[in-house]
Amino acid sequence: MSVATASERSGAGRSPDLPPPATTTGAIGWLRENLFSSPLNTALTLAALYLIYLVVPPVVDWALLSANFQSGTSNKDCVGDGACWTMIRARFGQFIYFRYPVEERWRVDATFLLLFGAIVWLLIERTPGKLHMALFLFVVFPPLAVWLLFGGLGLATVETALWGGLMLTLVLGTVGIVFSLPIGIVLALGRRSDMPAVRLLSMVFIEFVRAVPLITVLFMASVMLPLFLPEGMSFDKLLRAMIGIAFFGAAYMAEVVRGGLQAMGRGQYEAAMALGLNYWKMTALVILPQALRIVIPGIVNTFIGLFKDTSLVLIIGLFDLLNVSLLATRDADWAGLGSEAYAFVALVFFAFCFSMSRYSLYLERKLPSGRRK
Repeated sequence: MSVATASERSGAGRSPDLPPPATTTGAIGWLRENLFSSPLNTALTLAALYLIYLVVPPVVDWALLSANFQSGTSNKDCVGDGACWTMIRARFGQFIYFRYPVEERWRVDATFLLLFGAIVWLLIERTPGKLHMALFLFVVFPPLAVWLLFGGLGLATVETALWGGLMLTLVLGTVGIVFSLPIGIVLALGRRSDMPAVRLLSMVFIEFVRAVPLITVLFMASVMLPLFLPEGMSFDKLLRAMIGIAFFGAAYMAEVVRGGLQAMGRGQYEAAMALGLNYWKMTALVILPQALRIVIPGIVNTFIGLFKDTSLVLIIGLFDLLNVSLLATRDADWAGLGSEAYAFVALVFFAFCFSMSRYSLYLERKLPSGRRK
């Protein structure tokens, strides 16, 4: 008669390990947990699916299946009930460059290839020479871009009155984003300053700009600003719009950054002062980097809103992508194609704004929560 070992006796009466039920793992488990976890969730899921069934198939049919993609010169070249993307093909050059001379458009392409190439280089991890690329982007590129786009020194001059379309949208959005952050940081620090005059001036500027719409700021920058300049001095209309957009975004950015500064614990200040750091070193090396990490979503949200608000420059006679697209629909040859114009502009804005949003999420995942506190 054999004697059972200790391991056999310990396992006696216990059922063998079994895999979890198939209904609790994988796709079925996810569906049960997130979409059909209760009668109310089940009803909402079914209602959403029915709504998708009503909306998505007609949109796909209009935009793709029954759409017109062939070339043409008027809406008469579009047959069927689908979208007339023929208009987008025929006016594509105007949508991107507006009235920028055709033979000089390579300068616009070169400018934005350099810009996006430098940005991608800085955003990708483990790329060498980031310091040199940052110096190029913030020191060398701005005057280079002005030379390429405007001309001079061997290049034909292209007046800003000829700029427009997606080109103008990117110029205004890039300038507004680049300048609103540092100006907003200065305003946020000024509003928290111990010097009453600095604090008062910062607060008045922030509250005044935030209390008026961007249209008002653009109108004032275009009409009122020249009145305060010496006689004979004037700014280009596009430059005035850039100034208005940058300062408008800076006022909102200041409040975002101030929220991050107020979220910092008193211990961070005391630790920095214990190391013997003065105010500027403490702010630049300890406080500000942590505060900016906290408010990454708010910063990117302000960037996205500022980029979309560039369409309001129509009030001062500038034609960005949206306004150029609507201008094309007023042409008798393309009358009645406003839906196609809006859809095209929506896709372009979505591509840029969604890219900024995804990079914001990437930064939040990249920075551990302990470093954001």
